[in-house]
Amino acid sequence: MHKEYLMGNAAIGRAALAAGMSFISGYPGTPSSEVLETAAKYRTDKTYVEWSVNEKAALEAAAGAAYCGARSMVTMKQVGLNVASDPLMSLAYVGVKGGMIILVADDPGPISSQTEQDTRTFALYSKLPCFDPGSVEEAYRMVRDAFELSEKYRTPVILRPTTRICHGYASIDVYDESEYLEIPAEGFVKDSSRWVIFPKLSYNAHMAIEKRNRELSSLLSSYEGNSFERGTLKTGIASHGISAAYVSEALEGLSEKPSFLKVGTPFPFPEDLAVGFLKSCDEVYCIEELDPVIERELTYLCGEYRLDTHILGKLSGDVHTAGENDPSYVNSLINSVLGNVLQTERMPDPPALPARPPVLCAGCPHRASFYAVKCAMKGKKAVFCGDIGCYTLGNAKPLDMVDTCLCMGAGVNIAQGIGRADPDTVCFAFVGDSTFFASAVTGAINGVYNGADMTLVILDNSTTAMTGHQPHPGTGRTMMGDIVEKIDIGAVLKGVGVTEVVTADPFDHEKAVRTVADTALKKGVKAIIFKSPCAMLIRPEKAYSITDKCTGCKGCIRKIGCPAIVIENEKVKIDTSLCTGCGLCAQVCPFGAIER
Repeated sequence: MHKEYLMGNAAIGRAALAAGMSFISGYPGTPSSEVLETAAKYRTDKTYVEWSVNEKAALEAAAGAAYCGARSMVTMKQVGLNVASDPLMSLAYVGVKGGMIILVADDPGPISSQTEQDTRTFALYSKLPCFDPGSVEEAYRMVRDAFELSEKYRTPVILRPTTRICHGYASIDVYDESEYLEIPAEGFVKDSSRWVIFPKLSYNAHMAIEKRNRELSSLLSSYEGNSFERGTLKTGIASHGISAAYVSEALEGLSEKPSFLKVGTPFPFPEDLAVGFLKSCDEVYCIEELDPVIERELTYLCGEYRLDTHILGKLSGDVHTAGENDPSYVNSLINSVLGNVLQTERMPDPPALPARPPVLCAGCPHRASFYAVKCAMKGKKAVFCGDIGCYTLGNAKPLDMVDTCLCMGAGVNIAQGIGRADPDTVCFAFVGDSTFFASAVTGAINGVYNGADMTLVILDNSTTAMTGHQPHPGTGRTMMGDIVEKIDIGAVLKGVGVTEVVTADPFDHEKAVRTVADTALKKGVKAIIFKSPCAMLIRPEKAYSITDKCTGCKGCIRKIGCPAIVIENEKVKIDTSLCTGCGLCAQVCPFGAIER
């Protein structure tokens, strides 16, 4: 082994390759994306990598590989698990032959997600073993352990790092290439009694799963990812993941310490270890992120074993019920718990960072697309249903063009529902090119089939921009580096029955406005494809500047809100280091005061 300084996601991807993984699929979603990208970068000629069309497809493909005895991994973020939950729940019953890891990156905060859902709870619900790493190094080690447990018990295993693990860095011990495992895949062996899920199979599998998980609970009590450090006090602290690292840091240097339980496998819960911990304490504080998983388990064990230990945490109101933990918050909790015991000198908290809300990039074609629709619908009763992607930022002032946003692909169907309940509203649904392939195609089909009246706006910037410019079916290339036939969005729409499909350049403002106005008047499901590459993928044109024709009306700022247009010394100015030369501002200035 040797030392390397790695991001958590990179460590997980490298660990999977070292453990003999030969198949990895996924759908990009922060904070999980770099796991698959690392695997693609360092893969051997025996490793297959793909960005799938969505998480459901990715999980099913990885399951197919595991049916053959190959070690496989599927990657996603926590909301992606919702999309993959249909095959996941059944796969828990059917099982696998080769080791299979379901990498689900949770996002406490949330920092870049719609929800703060806790995959530990999903593990309990699906009855699947779950590993919850507390550091980059532990995440690296847990990958091989998870594969081995998966193969031994023929079950998928969830690996649940959070954002601070995924995007944290550490110097860790990694395997040399000569130490990489080679796990040959036997191939698919036909056996309908195993691979075809019928009610009888499910019934028998359910009983076997319950028995297995009881066995695992005992086994995992001695797993190195779970630990119990007996303290000198009758107070105990139970934690997990990155929060456990914060707790350990806060307890360093204390002469009097509480007992400390770190839970690395939240399901099945390490019962034997936890009971020993509870017996050493009069009261226990559970410091965890998101759901009170540990708190509920310890409370249950106190009842089962008739222990008088008092359990405190989220349910008791002693720990905040939402948001991520940070060192300062954990330190303040432990100070309040231990009172005068904590007398060690602490570093002062760093100053608060200035607020920096996310905005569409300078030169982003989505800004021009939104503004064209806004101009075309001025004075009309219109609703603009958004979706998940960079373009969700179109909700910010001055554009104010995202009225709804629920989950990927939902905007297309929400627009249809609004149109039925409020028929005098002109309904628009905005969706990106990657999201169209992932989950909006069915919405378009639903609209055509049910005779909806709406305008579908495809914001096609030829990439999956929000998560790091990953390829998708419309880009013409795969993660394996193959050049393939591009799937044409317009052809797909026409193929499912959308008769009015027009393509427009969002940066030709006047023509774009006319296109929207003409198309929106027509009945049925219509589609406008605004096609222009992401500003991050192009070589910028010569920047624009403000001339002495400027009257100081600030209309350019009030209309489009480009971050390259700033006010300096009470005058409007263009920051040439940000300007991409898209020219939208020059087209909206009524005085012709903006020139290249």
